[in-house]
Amino acid sequence: MADKKLVEEITSMEEDFAQWYTDVCIKAEMIAYSQIKGFMVIKPWGYAVWERMQALLDARFKATGVENVYMPMLIPESLLNKEEELVEGFAPEVAWVTSGGSEPLTERYCVRPTSETLFSEFYQTDVHSYRDLPKVYNQWCSVVRWEKETRPVLRSREFLWQEGHTVHATAEEARERTQQMLNVYADFLAEDMAIPTVRGRKTDKEKFAGAEATYTVEALMHDGRALQSGTSHDFGDKFAKAYDIRFTDRDNQLKYAFQTSWGLSTRAIGAMIMVHGDDRGLVLPPRVAPLQICVVPIQQKKEGVLDKAFEIKELLTGAGFRVKVDDTEKSPGYKFAECEMHGIPLRVEIGPRDIEKGVCVIVRRDNGEKAEVEIDKLADTAAALLEQIQKDMLAKASAFMEEHTYSASGAEEFRQLFAEKTGFVKAMWCGDRACEEKIKEELGVTSRCMPFEQEKVGETCACCGKPAVKMVCWGRAY
Repeated sequence: MADKKLVEEITSMEEDFAQWYTDVCIKAEMIAYSQIKGFMVIKPWGYAVWERMQALLDARFKATGVENVYMPMLIPESLLNKEEELVEGFAPEVAWVTSGGSEPLTERYCVRPTSETLFSEFYQTDVHSYRDLPKVYNQWCSVVRWEKETRPVLRSREFLWQEGHTVHATAEEARERTQQMLNVYADFLAEDMAIPTVRGRKTDKEKFAGAEATYTVEALMHDGRALQSGTSHDFGDKFAKAYDIRFTDRDNQLKYAFQTSWGLSTRAIGAMIMVHGDDRGLVLPPRVAPLQICVVPIQQKKEGVLDKAFEIKELLTGAGFRVKVDDTEKSPGYKFAECEMHGIPLRVEIGPRDIEKGVCVIVRRDNGEKAEVEIDKLADTAAALLEQIQKDMLAKASAFMEEHTYSASGAEEFRQLFAEKTGFVKAMWCGDRACEEKIKEELGVTSRCMPFEQEKVGETCACCGKPAVKMVCWGRAY
């Protein structure tokens, strides 16, 4: 009865997707609520997933020459005010510190919503010559944005992320770094998290406050909504002029520098849950799973069963896998349900009869397939299965995104598709911001990006019918 109840506590995703998502976040022990609305406790299992993501992403960053630094948490109001667009963009979400201990502060400090201003102030004093460039820095930290509507992991008032901030001698070098880091995100999401994305440029309406250009990777969730999963911004020399970041170039002339920033946060965990999860809980891609294999002893009180389970763990750990033995007093059925809830990619079952035959049973989390495997061949079998699971999960998510991506040749078809379907809709746009705003107001749909891979799916704008200039990927988003 207890085993059944564990699964029943997750609402079916087809019945109520939003509630299913919240149930999984809580029941899979990813997060817990705190005393302050919108601030979450990241529990050990959730944080272990973030640590895996952080390690994999950090290695990708460092392969491109990125160095990690750390900036202060607080930003003086006078410093923030130097870049008007940034202030205007973040003003509604800023949390302010007004006293230190019992003494009022002479100036307000904001808790960082992002760190462009801090990096710019630092670069102003640290960059003097072309010989100092480029600076390619990143920090792992938390930020605070006082969101009105919150949702576990996806939209919390404090979240963990990385934010890269670079400074360059030329506009071309900055543009190249901006697009390079976007590609790093897209590759990480696809290869490590098994999440396919659409890469493209944001419209001016949707770009980051203060940026010349914002590039994005957009993922499609199981309910057909889009999720912005990583962004990269080209600032040109706007921040350099606001914060007086100048350097002496090779021609001995004093010039303004060019900057970029780029970030990916814990909301990517939310994307992973919604892309891969099912009614039994999480389904974790093997590369980001904190544990790849759970060994479950059957009739563990019988002589030799627990010993064999730990022998198998040592065998698999020695082969480089992340493994645990569930030797708790719970029933095997309950342990199976817990493995599934936590999304552990492989489960190995071992009992007295298996030991007699020199075999064990191995079960895939993603599709439930079972196989009997000789124990001395288990490591090789597990390696092959984990690699296959990683590939299959990406293939399944890619097929889903392809099946839920539509093309509209005109305004009537565009509206009809959003009335009847969920997913991405590719349609043409005239470039007029008024049309973009009208589409959002009337349909609840936003421009997700102007894909790098442009297609001509029609001749006219999906809103006004005027000649089109760009193909845009549209969607309802989180």
